[in-house]
Amino acid sequence: MMKHAIGVSAALASLLWLGACTKPAPQQETQKPMASGKLTAKTYNSGFALAHDTYNGMGTASDGKIYYVLSAEPQDVAGQMFVYDPATDKTKFVGDLTEACGEKGMNVVSQGKSHVNFVESNGKLYFSTHIGYYSIIDGMEKVGIPTKGYKPYRGGHFLSYDMATGKFEDYGLEPHGEGIMTFAMDPQRGRLYGLTWPTGYFIRYDLAKKEMKDLGKFNEMGENGKGATYRTICRSFSIDPRDGSVYFSVGSGAILRYNYETEKVAPVQGDDLKKDYFGLYDVTSPGHMAYNWRQTFWYAPENMIYGVHGNSGYLFRFDPKAERVEVLDRLTSLPSQRSGMYDQFSYGYLGFTLGPDGRTIHYLTGGPVYVDGKRVRGKESTAKGESKGTEDLHLVTYDIPTAKYKDQGAIFYQNGERPSYVNSIAVGKDGAVYFMARMNENGKMRADLVKIPGPFKNN
Repeated sequence: MMKHAIGVSAALASLLWLGACTKPAPQQETQKPMASGKLTAKTYNSGFALAHDTYNGMGTASDGKIYYVLSAEPQDVAGQMFVYDPATDKTKFVGDLTEACGEKGMNVVSQGKSHVNFVESNGKLYFSTHIGYYSIIDGMEKVGIPTKGYKPYRGGHFLSYDMATGKFEDYGLEPHGEGIMTFAMDPQRGRLYGLTWPTGYFIRYDLAKKEMKDLGKFNEMGENGKGATYRTICRSFSIDPRDGSVYFSVGSGAILRYNYETEKVAPVQGDDLKKDYFGLYDVTSPGHMAYNWRQTFWYAPENMIYGVHGNSGYLFRFDPKAERVEVLDRLTSLPSQRSGMYDQFSYGYLGFTLGPDGRTIHYLTGGPVYVDGKRVRGKESTAKGESKGTEDLHLVTYDIPTAKYKDQGAIFYQNGERPSYVNSIAVGKDGAVYFMARMNENGKMRADLVKIPGPFKNN
């Protein structure tokens, strides 16, 4: 009886297997819809011809205006801060970063960039500055060696800008002569936090005590290292408003927590970011973010940190209390998903933020370009009248409560060209999406403000 039963089971299994092979698989009801049509974006000329690529460097303020910094690369040219008013559709110059830091006339390497998003508190926008002038040493970007009588870069600053008076306030100099690459503010407790570049020192400034403190480095030698000492530095902090903890990642995938009370930094024990879905990375090699998260924000309704992993483009959330990471969905564009590609920009994209409704993620991400069924690579021209490039820029939205994804479509300028080098985003109170990108004007390339009229809905 036992042998007979086994034989019947085997025969049944064979029939089921053959049936599975011959019948077409049913279409999944959860299949993602096709992307919407093209989105047309408007470009602006802020009047800064030397503007170069900006990472983060913008934000929407309570006055409804969009504040942003255009970066610069020369040793003697500072980044410039501007404001855009949706009511008038005009941009306005706000200030020079070197002057705001009190370094005008010092003949030191300029404060060429601000690579962080603004945080508003009591009518002021808080942010930090970064170096824009580099030297290539051993094939890698390093803090620039000054020429022509200029002195070395002094280090990044913590700053604020008073929106009512138009005045800047300088809260002090980073102590290692490095730029401040990563920034966050805890408005409730009055503390500013930064990670420096290229080494990755974790620093904080207490507004009440007027005290700068160096809490050490947690990335080996960071992007200043070589071989075993090299680590890519995290670009995003998240702060738990309940207890003031600051969370950031390291290349190995560990999530570090700064304890506000003890001022100690240690890895969380429950989980990390080293996930098979994110890919396999050599954390000692440059050119990618390894297992770091790329961009994050605090989502108050769930008391969770939402983030996106760089090259793979996976959306995840991290529960600080349970110390658990949950991978939710792949947030890349539909063309990327269907091709099975990682993002072409191996670091991933920073254009990831929550919209004004407090529930919809807006994400600017790349997508492969195909001409006559073939993927365009290198710097081939993709179509007549369009800019040279290898990817489209897509706007993806994701509604957190319903877990609903939508690729809103590829973005083009009014002249048909494609935005490129996009790693910033701000969503206006009316739902319009803003970012900074390269654009060609009269044969010259510069970076500047771009606007896509909104709002964007997931239905």
